Amino acid sequence: MDWAKCSGIMPYISASIIMQLLSSGIIPSLERLKKEGAAGQKKINEYTRYLTVPICLVQGWLIFNSFTGTGADAAGAGYRGLTETWFSGLYFGVAAVLMMTAGTLFLMWLGEQIDEYGIGNGISLIIMAGIISRLPSALGELIFVPGTTQIKTSLFTLGSEGGEMGLEKVLVLICLFVFVIVGVILITKAQRRIPMQSAKHVRGRRVVGGTKNFLPMKLNTAGVMPVIFASTLLILPHFLFAQVVFPATQWEWAGHVGAIFGRGDGWVYNVSYVALIFVFSYFWVAVMFNPKEVAENLRESGSFIPGYRPGKSTADYLERVLMRVTFVGAAFLGVIAIIPSIVQKWLTISPVIAQFFGGTSLLIVISVALDLVQKINTHLVMRNYPGLTDE
Repeated sequence: MDWAKCSGIMPYISASIIMQLLSSGIIPSLERLKKEGAAGQKKINEYTRYLTVPICLVQGWLIFNSFTGTGADAAGAGYRGLTETWFSGLYFGVAAVLMMTAGTLFLMWLGEQIDEYGIGNGISLIIMAGIISRLPSALGELIFVPGTTQIKTSLFTLGSEGGEMGLEKVLVLICLFVFVIVGVILITKAQRRIPMQSAKHVRGRRVVGGTKNFLPMKLNTAGVMPVIFASTLLILPHFLFAQVVFPATQWEWAGHVGAIFGRGDGWVYNVSYVALIFVFSYFWVAVMFNPKEVAENLRESGSFIPGYRPGKSTADYLERVLMRVTFVGAAFLGVIAIIPSIVQKWLTISPVIAQFFGGTSLLIVISVALDLVQKINTHLVMRNYPGLTDE
């Protein structure tokens, strides 16, 4: 097992999210650093690296315990970890945790090198590459007979039975994949444009200002963050109930509840997933977007929204629009998040295949790809070349 890759880049992402939230008004000193520009952001990035190390150590130890723990599952059947020899002792535990931490720190360094010398966000590109790297294995599981290079004959047969992948299922998967991709792109790029107008000023004999513009408000303002938060938080019940059921195996209810969240399917899990996505969507938008600050900036720049007085009236209007837009974006994220589990049960396919029809993986790949294309276009236009999307 590659222990260096087991924890992945998620500890650094968790540290980045924590620092971003803390610098959005929770800790005044970090908020002042954020407003200092490039120098302050450089200092925040340094603190993020320091925070990554303890998160790596804690997560690495939890992963190690999940492989070497002993206990009983929901049905009461005993199971064992990797081994009960020195392999699961303190020496190997420390070595495994340090290897996973080193792997995460290497990926963090590699992402920063891409940021400095490449195009696009390095960490996001690494995550996208990791997701796309699983696509060949998913296609292989869909097309070939397990353990062989022989193509499944059921793929060319209508009405296959026994949970086999028939021709009708393949066509449904292709149409669903295209539909989900198009839908995610449309919602990701969708905007609610609020009309604005600048005040007129008389300078000499000329009238300056009075131009019309708009304030863009993305439909999915929070991006993929609510899905990441919700999926991460839903991992906790599985670990917590697993710790309860180990010493007290008579508490079968704890094993059943832990198994529900461990499998990641069922209506209880999906309802909890969608509810947490709504909660974190509103929380993230409330932290990252301040209607009062935006209204104040508009008034200072001499702009206003037609029909609303500058100041409190404008802030209240922006907040109402933001709440409605966030509801639509959160509903979209909730649907996309539970699509893999629905597809997996409906078409009886492997979770490895179903994950490419929604969820965090698909959102990350599409978001990073759109951002990469935009930045490549920017570099091309700066050098007087036509952009990738120009006709």
